[in-house]
Formats: sequence, structure tokens, C-alpha cells
Amino acid sequence: MIIIAYLGGSLSGAIIISRIMQLPDPSEHGSHNPGATNILRLNGKLPAIFVLIFDMLKGAIPVYIAYRLGVTPFFLGIIGIFACLGHIFPCFFHFRGGKGVATALGMMIPIGFDFTGCFILTWLLALLITGYSSVAAIVGFLMAPFYVWLFRPELTLPVSMLSCLIIIRHNSNIARLLKGDELKSYHRAKIKND
Repeated sequence: MIIIAYLGGSLSGAIIISRIMQLPDPSEHGSHNPGATNILRLNGKLPAIFVLIFDMLKGAIPVYIAYRLGVTPFFLGIIGIFACLGHIFPCFFHFRGGKGVATALGMMIPIGFDFTGCFILTWLLALLITGYSSVAAIVGFLMAPFYVWLFRPELTLPVSMLSCLIIIRHNSNIARLLKGDELKSYHRAKIKND
């Protein structure tokens, strides 16, 4: 299941959907990040929604299957982490992936609607207050281990590991935020003319 989770995570929703819909390659335009936020900036809401759902399913499906197979909670978390690692370092796309936020959200849904709901509310509040999806992700994943500890304490370690991974992946966003160069989520990105 760990191998399946990594390989499934390596399917880049942003690149695959961009190719299907004949849209610009998100790894070459905008922030160069193949994720839903960059797709939103480049191509609008509908493609971004498709990418968000695709990337969430990459996390949700392997964790749900493992849950149905009776895998212990700790290893459910590890399987979810490997789905995120596949998204971040996709073997099918030269190991250049996204930040892993949607995939991480997807892996949390099958193992707890309670703490997932708390995470989503935190993410939405941070996004509404700041306008930055990067800030929303960082705040959400800073709080995620606490929410998990409240509702499913046996998952605290893997979710803490996952949170550290996602926050580290936002190091460039943190640097841009400190410089005042970070773009808000609704800011339209320019597409380079080749």
C-alpha cells in the first residue's frame, strides 16, 4: 500500500488535467508549482476544482483502501505521507511536484471527519483573513497535529510528520511572505509566450 500510495501520488493532477484540457503547463508558467492554486491563477476556477479533487483523491483512495484492509492507524498515516511524497516528488514528472496540501487533506478525510473539519475551517479562516493560500496551508498544518491529538491521538505522530513535511515545502512561500512578494490566491498569473 505504501508503494501504491507513492505511485498514485506521483500522478500530477495539475499537469494531467492541463494536458487533457489543452491548457498551459503549470510547471512552466505562473509560480511553476503544479498544484491547484497555480492552476487557479493561470486558468480559473473550473480547472482548479478538477485539480483539487484529483489531488485529494490521490490521498484519500490509498488510505481508505488500507483502512478497509484493517491497517493500523499509525501505518494509515504513513501510507498518507507516501501519497504526499508522491505528489511532492513525482517519479513520473522528474520529481518536480507540488506542495502536497490537497493530497494531505485527502488522506485525512477517510480517517477522521472531525479533525478534518477543524482543519478545513482553520484553512478557510486563514485564507479569508489573509488572502494567501500559503498562509492558510501553513496555519492549517501547524494546527493539524493538535486537532488530531484531540480526536484521534494514535495518529498524532504521522500527522505531525506530515505537517512538518508540508510546512518545509512552503519554505519559498515563507521567504516571499517575509519579503512581501507573495501573490494572493486570486491574483491572475501571466502566461509566458514561447
